[in-house]
Parts: sequence; C-alpha cells; structure tokens
Amino acid sequence: MAKELVTKIKLQVPGGQANPAPPIGPALGQHGLNIMEFCKQFNERTKERPGTVLPVVISVFKDKSFTFILKSPPVAIAIKKAAGLAKASPEPGRNIIGKISRADVAEIARTKMTDLNTTKIDSAIRLVEGTARSMGIEVVDSK
Repeated sequence: MAKELVTKIKLQVPGGQANPAPPIGPALGQHGLNIMEFCKQFNERTKERPGTVLPVVISVFKDKSFTFILKSPPVAIAIKKAAGLAKASPEPGRNIIGKISRADVAEIARTKMTDLNTTKIDSAIRLVEGTARSMGIEVVDSK
C-alpha cells in the first residue's frame, strides 16, 4: 500500500549547503521530519553544484518519512549568471542594467524546459525573455 502524503514543502536551497538553520530547519521541524537526514541526502545529491540555488519539493508522508525532487535553478538566477550581474535592476522598465543574447535565452529555456508550464520551445523562450525584461535586462540579437 502506498504511503499517505501529508504535505509538500517547497524550498530554494544552495546546492551542497543545506543545514538545519532557517529556512530548512523550521520548515521541516514543524512536520516532525529528521532535519539532519534531509540535509545529508540533499548535500550528497547536490555536491556537484555547490552554491547554485536549487528549488526542492519535499513530499512529507504520515509516517514522518520524506522524499524530495530537485528542480533546475530558477530562470532569474540563470539570467543573472549569463548577464554577469549580481542582482537585477531596482527599476526595471526604466533602467536597463545589462544585456543577454538570444542564444543565451534559448539555452536557458532548454535547460528549464522540464520545469516550465509549456512544451513548446518558442513559448519557453518567450517566458525567459519576459523574466529578463522584468529584471531590467535587454535581450539582444547576437552578432
């Protein structure tokens, strides 16, 4: 018989750097999960991507066991990395603080394709372009 699912917890945790401090500790502790066990498993599975922020969906079962699924890094983080920026524009739409090529946008869209709510690459590219625009980053044709 399948285990009874109690809840799902969504967190964004840097790869290889999970520890019992907030936000992980309180989020897992309120459901009675073994926080250190999650940290060990997460760090083991993400040791090849240190520091990269990874969304994780933790399924909590009635017997206090859990499973988790790792997602690809958020689009905004991939865009900032491709544009070489530390943070987005404080006034997007008024201040353009960086540029990113269409080739980079297409690569980010292909990487995120499994996590996006579309199956068409053109739609995924438009989603990534919209995120870049909302961050104050201009999408330019590469020469």
